[in-house]
Amino acid sequence: MADLFLSYKAEDRARLAPLVRALEQDGFSVWWDAHIGGGDDWRETILRQLESARCVIVAWSKRSVGRSGSFVRDEATRALRRGTYLPVRIDKVDPPLGFGETQALDLHGWKGDRSDDRYRAVLAAVRKRLGIAVGHPARPRTRTGASRRTVLIGAGAIGAASIASVGAWLFTRSGAAHGNSIAVLPFENLSGDPAQQYFSDGIAEELRSALSRIAGLKVVARTSSEAVRKQDAKAAAHKLGVTNILTGSVRRSPEMIRVSAQLVDGRDGVDRWSDVYDRPLVDALQVQSDIANHVAEALSIRLGGGDEKRLEEGGTANPEAYDLVLKARALSAGPAGPANLRQAIGMINAAIKLDPKYAGAWVAKADLQTDLAGSWATSASESQAGYQEATRSIRRAIELAPTYRLARASLAGILDQRLDRRTARRQFETMAALPGDEGQVGYAMHLSETLHADEAISLINQAVSKDPLNAATYYNKASIFGNARRYKEALAASYEFSKLVVGHRAYNQSAYFLTLLGKYAEAEAAFANSDVKPGWVLPWEATLAVRQGKIARAEELLKQSYAEASDAGYYQQADILAQLGRKDEALATLEKAFAARDPGLTAILVDAMLDPLRSEPRFQGLVKNLDFPS
Repeated sequence: MADLFLSYKAEDRARLAPLVRALEQDGFSVWWDAHIGGGDDWRETILRQLESARCVIVAWSKRSVGRSGSFVRDEATRALRRGTYLPVRIDKVDPPLGFGETQALDLHGWKGDRSDDRYRAVLAAVRKRLGIAVGHPARPRTRTGASRRTVLIGAGAIGAASIASVGAWLFTRSGAAHGNSIAVLPFENLSGDPAQQYFSDGIAEELRSALSRIAGLKVVARTSSEAVRKQDAKAAAHKLGVTNILTGSVRRSPEMIRVSAQLVDGRDGVDRWSDVYDRPLVDALQVQSDIANHVAEALSIRLGGGDEKRLEEGGTANPEAYDLVLKARALSAGPAGPANLRQAIGMINAAIKLDPKYAGAWVAKADLQTDLAGSWATSASESQAGYQEATRSIRRAIELAPTYRLARASLAGILDQRLDRRTARRQFETMAALPGDEGQVGYAMHLSETLHADEAISLINQAVSKDPLNAATYYNKASIFGNARRYKEALAASYEFSKLVVGHRAYNQSAYFLTLLGKYAEAEAAFANSDVKPGWVLPWEATLAVRQGKIARAEELLKQSYAEASDAGYYQQADILAQLGRKDEALATLEKAFAARDPGLTAILVDAMLDPLRSEPRFQGLVKNLDFPS
């Protein structure tokens, strides 16, 4: 059993972590509820540890002295009865009646400095409780640090690229905070098992999705929220340019879930609302809906008649199905590759078997199938078969939840990739009329590729404001400015992207825009700095080679595309042929791409590499057959 038991309000956990570290560094074993295992009955475990500890440190704060601090008061009562009670204050508050007879040691404002007189007083009191003479050390202990999880960009829009260690520039870029704006930071996993992190991260992401459906509330997206995972509420709010932070923790046993949620004013760090939910796992979706409702109330946002129903749209009451979908999402966000995607699809299929009416599972399945078809197919026929499967999945989701924005966004994206762009436009418009943020970047790209540059730029700028630390958003912003032939602005966005990632795309995109700006030496250096060159980069490199007069090099790149992509690379091959001036071959290859429904053709109206073909009647006929929406 541990030397010390720490009693505190769950929302204060991050504030008390420095105290735990300091006491452990001074040789004491500290038990707090972070040590509860995933399968433990936490009430029995807490009681057992509380009754066996030789010293119980009770942390009095604004939260623990309030109405929701009943657990802390219960634990303090037991400690008083056993003579193990040692109170500390982390806020300027008085302990509740009956607990003030013993003077509370002041730790208000203490940041973890072990030489601070306030901590030295606590240390002396602990040693006295444990019967350790002053100056006599406790037994030494060692600690193991947790490894940081690698965060990956989703493979859908720009593939998988690892987030770099970010420099100071990243965290000084916030603008003025927007009124009703919020970021949901990753919820802390208190299950005692690092493998359960996917569940607490999944809960936070589901909350973001639910909150984004509340009209009048700006919600920061996942990638940016996770980038400030280790920041306190005020710092995170400043960096993300929001006025509110929602944070919390999740603990679950085989049958129960405890979710602690806390809404903090990002300007002064003061709580606006907090609560703890102890519910059966089957009620996980209801907990998320309750939290979203309370956030809306705290921000004085009035929910419309259909809003409360919409908060739970696409969900399930089956806890096993819900868990499988969260696991599948976590797996697919890991290292890119078809094996992971197929394994994730297997998990989704198991979830659907448990609950065939789980619309969110059908959407997740469609997204994974789309990724397989668009990024990992080895032939045109395999790609088209994959898109057909994805279409069936997403249409089932829409049958189950017609106003589920995420489903509409996925269907629009699939139709776009299958070159059914008029129907895709209608789906995007239907999606845009629904509350939420899903699909905004995809819609911006669609508008950009169909010659609606101003609307596309407006949408992508909105997306950047909601996800300012997400490299993928800057990549798409660069593409949209590039499609508008605004290459200097495209290059600037590409550089923003490069600061956020390490790897093959960090330099390939900027190299292309440098080429189009005539900065060939800089472009060549940027390509040289790229560690990997996927097939779709070959036309960019070939364009540079042609402009430098290195025709043999461009021919080599064309042969490489034939060898690596075969009929799945028709569009890229046409790009290179057009740059080489082989117009008839380029046009014939584009016609093959049309017959194969190559998704690369979505960019035919804006692709600078095809400019040598635009005056050709065959090219104009092909564009007409593609039937782009106006």
